[in-house]
Amino acid sequence: MVLLRSEGINNCHNAVYRIYREENLGVKRRKRRKRAANLRTTPEPAQRANQRWSMDFVTDRLETGRTFRILTLIDQYTRECPILEPGVSLTGRHVVESLERVRAVRPLPESITVDNGGEFAGRALDAWAYLHQLKLDFIRPGKPVENGFIESFNGKLRDECLNSEVFLSIADAREKLEHWRHDHNHLRPHSSLANRPPAEFASEPCGNQNPTA
Repeated sequence: MVLLRSEGINNCHNAVYRIYREENLGVKRRKRRKRAANLRTTPEPAQRANQRWSMDFVTDRLETGRTFRILTLIDQYTRECPILEPGVSLTGRHVVESLERVRAVRPLPESITVDNGGEFAGRALDAWAYLHQLKLDFIRPGKPVENGFIESFNGKLRDECLNSEVFLSIADAREKLEHWRHDHNHLRPHSSLANRPPAEFASEPCGNQNPTA
């Protein structure tokens, strides 16, 4: 209509609308399709350290009542936890920043198993995984059992730490989570590792036992 008026043609709204409808002149909008980095499949069990990791989020509350989240990460083979990162708002960018801190102290895995949350399926993590030639293995929607390693770890984290600690702030949560992570990696025996702590098992050349879920 604006273009027609600029040409000096006025009072033609009804005629223009009739032609618009008859000729089906509406501009179709293309829907943005979210594409994950890789197909959603169930990979084979890990056979060595830093082959496959699992990553997820756990939710808890501060003493003030404010909800916060914890990024959890484990090595599927050694059961080591490279990082526990708490935050009130953890976006895909924060996930990448956490993984970069891990990359500074240990090799990255070949793949990371994750769910379909926006933080994991978004562009930030997809671009980072592509940059480091790392595969993202997405579980099928509604199938958390396909990421059973991290589900089991999250259960232990909640039973042994979250349900027994009071978190006054994010800084307080970070300190207490780091203490628990150290105990998990270096002190607490794991039944699937012949009752050895994950760090001890990981330090052995190739290990002498294949872990089980």
